[in-house]
Amino acid sequence: MRLIKSISYSQHDIINNILKLHCNSDIELDPTYGNGNFYRGKVKEPKFKFDIKPKFADVIASEVTNLPIKNDSISTAIFDPPFLATKGKSLLIDDDSNKINKRFGVFDTEKELFRFYIDSLKEFYRVLKQKGILIFKCQDKISSSTQYMSHVFIINEAEKLGFYTKDLFVLLSKHRIVANWQLKNQKNARKFHSYFLVLEKNKREVKYL
Repeated sequence: MRLIKSISYSQHDIINNILKLHCNSDIELDPTYGNGNFYRGKVKEPKFKFDIKPKFADVIASEVTNLPIKNDSISTAIFDPPFLATKGKSLLIDDDSNKINKRFGVFDTEKELFRFYIDSLKEFYRVLKQKGILIFKCQDKISSSTQYMSHVFIINEAEKLGFYTKDLFVLLSKHRIVANWQLKNQKNARKFHSYFLVLEKNKREVKYL
């Protein structure tokens, strides 16, 4: 029997390990389906696939914050939202600048981004069954010389709503897109990891003191 570790270079391994450890079903709901990258390994396609701008015929157009799903009906959901915010003019130019923003999508402001996280968590809480699992992929970041510990914010807001943080996995990266100006003006460690948070709809509280 292989020991399941909290770190991996493969998101497919992480997702399968989460399903094995914590879920009583395959992924049923993915409201940020995108290109379907989660399902190119051995992860089974979900029954409910949504995206704000669907790229496939079997993906339905829908906002994450207003899903056409019944209350308390989903056992396992996965969420891969944007993690950046900017109004940079380079987003409108078809060139090699701002590669990460163009690839993953962005919000105009940090407040809009983090409000979106809260509103999305509320919607997941609505559609998940009791003890249902939300797999939330997220990433910390540096923006305008400010350190945003996004995973801490998400955990805190999720627990306020009634989620229990059941586990946390770290996806390591061997490569990152790095601009020349980042090398010249580096003030913080470059993030070479992202997180898969395992959030259970369960008002269990952890007492630290």
